[in-house]
Amino acid sequence: MEKVFTEKAPAAIGPYSQAMKTGNLLYTSGQIPIDPATGNVEAADITGQTEQVMQNLKAVLEAAGTSFDKAVKTLCFLTDMGNFAAFNEVYAKYFTSKPARSCVAVSALPKGVLVEVEVIAEL
Repeated sequence: MEKVFTEKAPAAIGPYSQAMKTGNLLYTSGQIPIDPATGNVEAADITGQTEQVMQNLKAVLEAAGTSFDKAVKTLCFLTDMGNFAAFNEVYAKYFTSKPARSCVAVSALPKGVLVEVEVIAEL
């Protein structure tokens, strides 16, 4: 196994890695909408937060040598399913290959954010 790290995505806020490579697969940790330049959650709405999550995932995927097009599965967490349509609108711009996906409602996410996404991708 090999740890993946990039300064273009937020550093882990706990005892975990941004992603791990094993065999021909990459497993990302869940990315939340923290701007890696400031360490803050900059957007208050689901659209802005989802865009930041996607930029963070893009940075991790690229650091590992892969991309959104090679995503096999995603797991998405929303604190409000009322945000589902707006989340999907942003998500669809990035995951054009339409990987398998689960999307679940959770009562809360770290730092009070609205969305978190993790990815399993081919290398």
